[in-house]
Amino acid sequence: MKHLSLAAALVAAFACLPASVLAQNAATASVTAAAQPTEVARHYAALVHASYEDTLAAAGSMQAKVAAFTAAPSQATLDEARRAWLAAREFYGQTEAFRFYGGPIDDAKGPEGRINAWPMDESFVDSVKDKPNAGLVNNRRFAITKASLSRQNERGGEENIATGWHAVEFLLWGQDFSDSGPGNRSFEDFVDGKAPNADRRRQYLTVVTELLVDDLGFLVRAWAPNVKNNYRARFEQQGGEALRKIFVGLGSLSRGELAGERLEVALASQEQEDEHSCFSDNTHRDVVANATGIANVWFGRHQRADGSVLQGPSLRDLVAARDAAVAEQTSRDITASVELAGKLQAPFDQEIRGGKDAPGRLRVQALVASLNAQARDLVNAANAVGITKLTLVNP
Repeated sequence: MKHLSLAAALVAAFACLPASVLAQNAATASVTAAAQPTEVARHYAALVHASYEDTLAAAGSMQAKVAAFTAAPSQATLDEARRAWLAAREFYGQTEAFRFYGGPIDDAKGPEGRINAWPMDESFVDSVKDKPNAGLVNNRRFAITKASLSRQNERGGEENIATGWHAVEFLLWGQDFSDSGPGNRSFEDFVDGKAPNADRRRQYLTVVTELLVDDLGFLVRAWAPNVKNNYRARFEQQGGEALRKIFVGLGSLSRGELAGERLEVALASQEQEDEHSCFSDNTHRDVVANATGIANVWFGRHQRADGSVLQGPSLRDLVAARDAAVAEQTSRDITASVELAGKLQAPFDQEIRGGKDAPGRLRVQALVASLNAQARDLVNAANAVGITKLTLVNP
């Protein structure tokens, strides 16, 4: 991965929250007393832990639905498993604002590549059109275990994805051949006597889901409160370095990953394979969740799965005490990005197609412009609190 000056890189390249909730974020922030850096870092850690807890709980619910499906494959149980995957993605997408600074998810030993790597060569996992014997599923000499799948992930190429959200997604939906909807894999692919290696397909889905839940549990523990020497305990003692990491995470997701890898690449290629969740046609929701995660951190506010709200000292508060105009501009642009993300229409693979004035492409381009603007704002916001030496992880 390339490490560039955050300012140089951003300037050069530069569940959806309702508008009422975003307005509440801004209103709450505007009346909050001036925050201290240590308080902001501690509340950020609490927000990270809560977000991963919600994600783990949703993934656990998905695991239960997968178990029900593999025990008795039917259209009904398959639909339930699909709905659970979609629900869990809403929470996970928001956590991507916690990446890109060498934290527990993406340090040298972090599980991010095993959790959310993409794009995926489907034939590495299972049969695809015109390749009925492809993939680990159809290789009966390959033992399907969490350890073996971990070793195979990205082995021999970055698109050889064997694990994570998108491996589960592919197994549940199959390849997407429709211009108007997602993949439509038959539940009979998992029924003995109806499809070759159905038993291994069931086993693969079970094991890869369990591995995903394990990895999310690791992240919850890394950010758990009051645990001696876990990542959170060390992070809360880092002072200005903790703030720098928070800004790097937001800036990298805003510009390098979301605007760049996930939107601009797809706009340029107009290819389905370049959309994030291409099997389920959930990419538009992935984008909303990512934008919402950035807003969560900036405003210091996260709505939990149970409807409760976690609110506390935020970057916005810290910056506002030093440069109110920069804080206000950043708040406006981050709010606008979430709103523009919510305007993307499904399926995303149709949003990116057509001429330069196609309505879908214009919607995506408007969001890219907003994300670029907020990335510049984040550089200014970091500067306002005395952070000038930033690096952007450019995926």
